[in-house]
Amino acid sequence: MRRVEATIFAASEPVTRETLARVVGKGCSIDLLIDDIREELRGRPYDLVAVAGGFRHLTRPAYGDAIRSAFGTAVGGNEPAVDLTQSEVLVLNAIAYFQPITRGELSSFFGKEISRDLIGQLRGAGLIASGPRSPTPGAPYTYVTTKEFLLEFGLDTLRDLPDFEALEDAGLLSKEKLLAGDIMPGFSNDGEEDAGVAEDE
Repeated sequence: MRRVEATIFAASEPVTRETLARVVGKGCSIDLLIDDIREELRGRPYDLVAVAGGFRHLTRPAYGDAIRSAFGTAVGGNEPAVDLTQSEVLVLNAIAYFQPITRGELSSFFGKEISRDLIGQLRGAGLIASGPRSPTPGAPYTYVTTKEFLLEFGLDTLRDLPDFEALEDAGLLSKEKLLAGDIMPGFSNDGEEDAGVAEDE
């Protein structure tokens, strides 16, 4: 158990089950070891969480204010550190749920051209990457979320995204409105205008 905890503590990235099995041997139950470590950490200001396909120590959300006071950001916490605009959040949300998706499809969803600059911001933050080429005419690029996206939002896999139907039931998201380009009437690219380009690069 101590070797597992030490390995996770020393790692800069989430540690996978395969790596932990090399540390303790394939005969050990990683799940039981993780449960024991979590039990020992109960009441501590940090926890061991499953994120981006591995395990990582993260500060508990209750201590986010203290960390922000010290460092100006929730370093080590499980709150997003990337500062995204509302438009970027909406586009990232659509990519996460409908990937792989083209820029043209995103533009159709929102009823407004999604600029290359906005896509570039999300790519620059490491939250999205190019996916397979679309089988549609012109074979435009598609976009998918990345491991960094999972890390940033504290998700182990995309299956941990909030259930789309639950979001619809709560009135937070509507697939019909999204497909009709009516997800948010005031949606904008934050002043960024795309010069009428129709093809993805």
